[in-house]
Amino acid sequence: MTYIKTELGQQAFKERAPALIKLRAAFILIDGKRTLQDVLRATAGMGIVEADIAQLLALGYIAEDAASEPTSAAATPQAHAPQANPNELYLRGYAIATQLTAGLGLRGFRLNLAVESASGYQQLVALVPKIREAVGADKCRPLEEALGL
Repeated sequence: MTYIKTELGQQAFKERAPALIKLRAAFILIDGKRTLQDVLRATAGMGIVEADIAQLLALGYIAEDAASEPTSAAATPQAHAPQANPNELYLRGYAIATQLTAGLGLRGFRLNLAVESASGYQQLVALVPKIREAVGADKCRPLEEALGL
């Protein structure tokens, strides 16, 4: 999967937004040509992980490169869902889950910590019932859709 910078992201970069301080190097490398794994390998020494890229995605600073989607769809023509890759589902779901649980304030502190420590798709899916209970079914629906549930 490749990502591109959005107008919002470029503006935040120019204004030196606080959210981009740690992620500046990763943001610079995101160009629509490098894959997510390429960016993570290049920035591993700086401590950049998938969750950081998910944060850029959640903030709207980057977006999936639409040009890269047909290639992946052509590679798996029988795929029942275009988002079948657990890593991609995790990235999308993680971004939404952290927003939902962070919005709970102190009431959701432990749940937010659990989401942040979820290291993969299965662990994040296991937290969905608790998140649904805390925020309600309507607010949880985008998370469930992002995770392919």
